[in-house]
Amino acid sequence: MTALICIIDDDDSFRTAIARLLQLRGYDVTQFATADDFLVEVRKGIEPDCVLLDISLPGLSGPALQERLVELGCSFPIIFVTGFGDVPTTVRAIKAGAEDVLTKPVSEQALMDGIKSALAHLHRDRSNREWRRGAHALLETLTPREREVFECVVRGKSNKQAGRELGITERTIKAHRQRIFEKLHARTVADLVSLAERLDLLSHQRIAVTDTRPVSID
Repeated sequence: MTALICIIDDDDSFRTAIARLLQLRGYDVTQFATADDFLVEVRKGIEPDCVLLDISLPGLSGPALQERLVELGCSFPIIFVTGFGDVPTTVRAIKAGAEDVLTKPVSEQALMDGIKSALAHLHRDRSNREWRRGAHALLETLTPREREVFECVVRGKSNKQAGRELGITERTIKAHRQRIFEKLHARTVADLVSLAERLDLLSHQRIAVTDTRPVSID
């Protein structure tokens, strides 16, 4: 799918020139003269893959739009392209989540490199969100008891320790472990710990896992 780039700049000639350049490079482009016009489309559901945003705009400024988008939960990457760049402005924009701040007149190479980097970042973020949704869906397939056993396993508890903690037999723990590995598509305890860590389920615990062999319930 072709990436959609939105250009928000009140300089008609600059906006048109950049739009033509990006279209020649194969991108879909939508132009806006004000941040307010862009916000209208955001509320209608537009989802750009990258936004080229001027800092100084009539009405809502570029940084103010950036803040508004964060409030709305929008995560598409923003590259500021401005004729009035300075160090404090750049630092604030980057800290607020901007991908880059480019100063006009911007070179074609710098612009293309910035967009390429922003799109790569977007792809990584989308892939990670998709993985997290899938992982959470797998966790939802566990029964309450299996979830308790899962938590014991990723905390490094042995079958005997888990059974003592949960008040069930070691044999029952082994049966639950087997179903957990099957449901979560895991082969080793390390796989389960990695899953828990990536989902921030172990944020308050430190666990050392040395056993990376495929699981056995014997």
